Amino acid sequence: MTIEHAAWTGMLPVEDTELYVTDTGGAGLPVVYLNGAYADQSHWRRVIADLGVDYRHITYDERARGKSKRSADYSFEACLRDLDAVLQARGVDRALLVGWSYGGILTWHWTDRNPERVLGAVTVDAFPVGLTGEEGHARIRKLFRRMRWLFPIAARLGLAARMTADQHADVNIELNEIAAASIPVLERLTRPVRFVLATGDSLGSKDGEMDEGRKVLDPIIARNPNITVSTKVASNHSKILRNDSPAVAQTVRTLVAGNGHRAG
Repeated sequence: MTIEHAAWTGMLPVEDTELYVTDTGGAGLPVVYLNGAYADQSHWRRVIADLGVDYRHITYDERARGKSKRSADYSFEACLRDLDAVLQARGVDRALLVGWSYGGILTWHWTDRNPERVLGAVTVDAFPVGLTGEEGHARIRKLFRRMRWLFPIAARLGLAARMTADQHADVNIELNEIAAASIPVLERLTRPVRFVLATGDSLGSKDGEMDEGRKVLDPIIARNPNITVSTKVASNHSKILRNDSPAVAQTVRTLVAGNGHRAG
């Protein structure tokens, strides 16, 4: 039996905040999109348009991003709880997760904790490497303090949060530590994970750091057959959803077809 789900857009109360959520509804397979660390849901529009009405697309802005409200808690664990809340509110038992950057790392950890609820995951240019320790933390804080005057402008473009420079840095520092410690998580995942990787450096990286980081996936893939790099595209980390959205959409289709599911 095919079940139609009503489309819905609105504010979802969660803990001390409200998240702006969009659910296209329909009878298609639910796909939940997880944003970059400071990005809003608008960055997925090309992927969603490419995949079309065969899928049920659920997007939302994280705390203090996009149209969502501020919070006292911007931690990684809070983001995992927000995904729980969105799925519960929209009545989704099992979904395919698609995450870019920060959102990609969220897909690994949520899948690790809830394998029975995940059909599969598509990770867009996230990998288990990070700037860690005192030197790494100092570099991150210096970068965000130097960029602090840009945040009000970038927030209106969906590229920054309504946070202070130090709050931006705190989110990034925690993410780098979690990313660097995520190799065991990836090695034990039992659901299919497909990577779409970018090329070259991006904001805050230099001298081929990101391409070196992407190589960390090679031994993980050798040890866990559930993980595959589907494609590597020409865009860098920041531009991958804008310039190479067809590769992301095709990876979703391939994962769905390869695991015996139907889109609609």
